[in-house]
Amino acid sequence: MSISDDTQELNSYINKKVDIESVASFKGNEHIIKLSLKFDIKKMRKALDEVKAKSEFKTAASGFHALAMTRRKDSSAESDKDLVGRYYTRVDESYKEVSKDELVDETLFSELVDIFKGTYFETIHNELCARYPIGRVRILEKDSYNCNSWHRDPEPRIHIPIYTNPGALLIVNHHCTHLPADGSVYFTDTRGYHTALNGGTESRTHLVATLAYPEYQP
Repeated sequence: MSISDDTQELNSYINKKVDIESVASFKGNEHIIKLSLKFDIKKMRKALDEVKAKSEFKTAASGFHALAMTRRKDSSAESDKDLVGRYYTRVDESYKEVSKDELVDETLFSELVDIFKGTYFETIHNELCARYPIGRVRILEKDSYNCNSWHRDPEPRIHIPIYTNPGALLIVNHHCTHLPADGSVYFTDTRGYHTALNGGTESRTHLVATLAYPEYQP
């Protein structure tokens, strides 16, 4: 192509309308789906205040904090490893996939941790379990200007945003969207490669429930 053709090509992109509105709302696809189920966001936030007054989040990774909402039945101890669990990633230019951390049997996590009992989170847990095969449930908090690793999980997840901001995004198989904190419940197919990032100035807090299906085998 000539210099003038290159200039004309670039100008054709510059003159196109830029979408600066839809990024402030949810845009789903087959990997991230808003379900019909919905909860009361005000009750969730009140319950979170109650829980945080009795317990502290554990740092699962840099800028990534977790609080276990469920545990193994009749278990008195909570393992830090249970806050993360098995995931798969690619770490170098070979693009070869490797596994990290231990595989967790999600079906064993059927008991609510004591500090969540009697709160609105118990209602949420009961409603989720009545509909879906629920494993580990965690409250996950992400610091501002922070990003998770690029990875995939053995099972899909349900996300319920509690606190968020316009810069908090979820990316699954290159589809990127914001999840508003309005009580909505989202199916996220995290069996595909994904990350969560918070590019906003405030922390982001989600309730994340693992769907206890058998591990996906590619």
